This record gives sequence, structure tokens and C-alpha cells, in this order.
Amino acid sequence: MAHLRSSRTSRSRRLALALPLGVVLAAAVGFAPGAATAAPLDAPGSSTARAADTDAAGKLAYVVNTRSDAKTLARVKKAISKAEGTVVVTYAKIGVIVAHSANPDFGKTLRDVRGVHSAGATRTSPLTPAATTQEGAPSFVSKEQAKALKQRAAAGKGGAAAQEPLEADQWDLRAIGADKAAEINPGSKKVTVGVIDTGVDDTHPDLAPNFSAKQSASCVGGKADTSPGAWRPAKPEHYHGTHVAGEVAAARNNVGVAGVAPGVKVAGIKVADPVSELFFPESVVCAFVFAADNGIEITNNSYYVDPWLYNCKDDPDQRAILDAVNRAQLYAQKKGTLNLASAGNSNHDLDADEIVDESSPDDSTPVTRTIDPHECLDIPTQLPGVVTVSATGVYKAKSYYSTYGNGVVDVAAPGGDRRYQKPTDTPSKDGGILSTMPGGQYAWLQGTSMASPHAAGVAALLKSTHPKAGPAELQRLLKRQADNPGCPTKPYDPDGDGKVDAVCKGGKNKNGFYGHGIVDALDAVKK
Repeated sequence: MAHLRSSRTSRSRRLALALPLGVVLAAAVGFAPGAATAAPLDAPGSSTARAADTDAAGKLAYVVNTRSDAKTLARVKKAISKAEGTVVVTYAKIGVIVAHSANPDFGKTLRDVRGVHSAGATRTSPLTPAATTQEGAPSFVSKEQAKALKQRAAAGKGGAAAQEPLEADQWDLRAIGADKAAEINPGSKKVTVGVIDTGVDDTHPDLAPNFSAKQSASCVGGKADTSPGAWRPAKPEHYHGTHVAGEVAAARNNVGVAGVAPGVKVAGIKVADPVSELFFPESVVCAFVFAADNGIEITNNSYYVDPWLYNCKDDPDQRAILDAVNRAQLYAQKKGTLNLASAGNSNHDLDADEIVDESSPDDSTPVTRTIDPHECLDIPTQLPGVVTVSATGVYKAKSYYSTYGNGVVDVAAPGGDRRYQKPTDTPSKDGGILSTMPGGQYAWLQGTSMASPHAAGVAALLKSTHPKAGPAELQRLLKRQADNPGCPTKPYDPDGDGKVDAVCKGGKNKNGFYGHGIVDALDAVKK
């Protein structure tokens, strides 16, 4: 599965953390006429439907990074063909070529071609005809809650200025003042947040009012497909992107939940492989370029790029992946896009001298290795200019799973902590994040996957308040309005076993747990 930043087995490092065991019965809540009761599959002819390379057996995918002039690109394409490779797509503006080849010496051969800066395989297992930061499995709204929700909606309670039917369980909105911010400025329709993820179910009644189909696509395989529905999740269990989208911009429409920025637009850019649900580099490169070229002001990235949790510069394949993804996200920044990413769910210190990585590569057989996080990077979160977001719980302490690091984490945001930080003043008393799910459903998840979209929502409010602000200025404003609790005064030991589980370094204004602080939606619309 993709390495989302919600907790799900090993991929939890990347995806947002989801709920623990004991999943409550799912209940489809169809408030809008024609609302889907299951995650819609991709439309015929979409990139997912044709993601399989019919001639892919035994081949690997590669990124070849070159100079961007036409002469060099033409020469390299000829070299690719000569080395028994096939060009899938060329991103001429950033000098990245995606290719397939069964030649075991393809990468080495291309690295010797004049004008090639780096070239390497984007996976360790061959393509087959045919990763997020979530922690745990989802816990759905129960049938009883769904029934009460329908009754409240039918009675016409709530409304744009009042609470949404399920908002009492959204402690996270109140934690950052998003409920009060919505009364002042819910966000501008001129601002779009692109959710680079597993796909977004735009038929969900809480997402349909704010969804931008013209800025959505599937980038699975490395080439953008904008056919209708291509951006939707391939399977109902690919729910991660729909949950993230709701956290950012679920509408205040008296239906279910509310997003941090319920007045902005949200777009879906699908990058998860339809079979493995992994987030391969060529798909992510495509997503950043697509977002930049289609006027998306902010992207949310709640995942790490597969197959390596950390990409080391001294490995030619991993260096090529670093180069390609970085070129794409820098291109997006130059075009006016602010990119935010989840820090990860491994409780790793990204400013440590070394980290033990036991999960890479995740598309074949993992090999335990010790890496230096200053030289081997978790991408996209550690790339220059990307806002790195750690997770907090209801008591504003670092979530037990959240990765951290002084000088690495930029801001923190609610991601949930269902073990040690449970609210006492909500109906469910669930410490996770409640949001939208495919098929008109709702569920709680936890993870840095959930923290990043909260920060992206606040960034969207800042962009709405300061429409002329570019990515660098938005990042400055995001850090300035954040509220920093400072490092904890006692050793960080959430499970109480007497063992320190993480060490916070830094001061009151900037530290490894919170960066510059926990984002504040109310300040974002007032200052």
C-alpha cells in the first residue's frame, strides 16, 4: 500500500495515522441527491484504467534528469531508445524524462550520456501489467450517529453560520480556531488546494460544492489524465485522499463536517498505483508539474515517495529520484505554488545523527540500513521550500507517532492521538480526526497525514487574506501566526513506561516538536 502519513502498518511512516482496531460499522450517509454509496471507480479510459503497460512485463520505470534545452533532450531520447528503453513522458521545462526498460544496465548506460545529470530506477520490482502517512485503520461513523445526523440535517438545523451536524466531534477545528475563523473569512473561491494523494471522491456531498474538476487529474504512471473521474480513488479502500480533502475544504452546508477552509476550492491529483497503492516518483513528478501548470496555489502531500522511506544521495537510483521530485516541486514553487508535506509517523528525529530504516524498499524485500537523515532524505517533506508538518493531539502535545526534528519541522497541526490524548468534551471522545470518506461516509483517522491538510487549510486562509502573497511569503506568514507551546518541561514519555520516547530540542520560538508552532486559523484571517 502507499506510504500515506496515516498509520497503517509499515506505510504508516508516510501516511497519516488512522484509527486503532475495533472499527465501528460503516454507514453510508447520502445527504445529496445522487450521492455515491461507494467510492466511484475511474472512468473508462482514465489513467488508472489504462495504467498497465501492456508491454511492461520485466521492465523497470526510470527517471532520467538532464539539461532542459531541446538539443540535449533530443540526444538523451535517442540514447534511451538505443539502450532498449521507451520514453513514457518528457517534462521538458524541468529536464525530467520518464522511461521504461527491461535492460538491467539501462540506468548505468544513461548516466554516461552527455547532458544527463542523474538517472535511476524508481522501483526495485518490475512493472506489472495492470505511499501515505496515516496511523491505524479508519473508524467509521456508526449507524446510530448517521441516523441522528440525517434527522438533524432534515430538520434544517445548523447552516453556514452554525455548527455542522458532526462538528461537535471536530475538536481539531476548535483547537486551531477554524470554527471562529469561518465566521470571519471561510476562504476564497479563487484559492485552490491540490490534494496529491490516492484520489478524491468528488461526489461526496461535503466535497462536491468546493471541488474543482478542471484542476484535477490522475498522474498514475507519470502522465496526466484529465478525463472525467480520473482523479477518483480506484477502490473504496483508497480513502486517504478523500479524508484529506475534507479536512482542508469540506463545505459548511449543513451536511456532515466542516473543513479548515470551507470556502476555498479543492482539487484531486491521484498518484497512488491502483493495485499496490504506492506513490512512485514519476507519478509525484507529474503531480507537482500539473499543479503548477493549472494554477493550484497550495498542494498537500500526506505521503512519502516510494519505494524508499529515505533516499540517499550516494545511491545512483535514489539520487535520481531526489533530483526528479525536487525539480518538479521547485518548478511548482517558481510558478507560485506552496507545497506542504507530512513529517511522517515513525517518531523519528530527522535531525539525529542516524536513523535505522527497516522498511525500504517497500516494493520488494526491505533491507535494514542505518542512514544519516541529513544525507538521506524523506521526500517530499525534506525538500527545500516544502513546509514540513508534525502532528499534535487534543492536548497540544506531540502525537506519539509523529516524526520531528529541530530545524526540519516548520509547523505543527492537529493530526490526532487516539492512544494518549482523548477529548472528554466530544460526543465520541475520539482523539482522531473526523472527516469525509468515499461513498458519502465519515470516519476518524490519525496521523501526520491529517496534520498536513490542517496546515494547508490555514495556508489557504492566509492566501485568501493576502492574495498577492507568493509561496515564500505564505510560508513566512504561516510560521508567524503559529502558536508555540515550547518543548515540554518533563521528559516525553506518553506511555508512562519510564523510557523517554523523544527529545525536544530548541527554544520557545522554534523547536523540534512544533517547529515555529501550532497553526492558528483565527490569526490567519485576522492578521
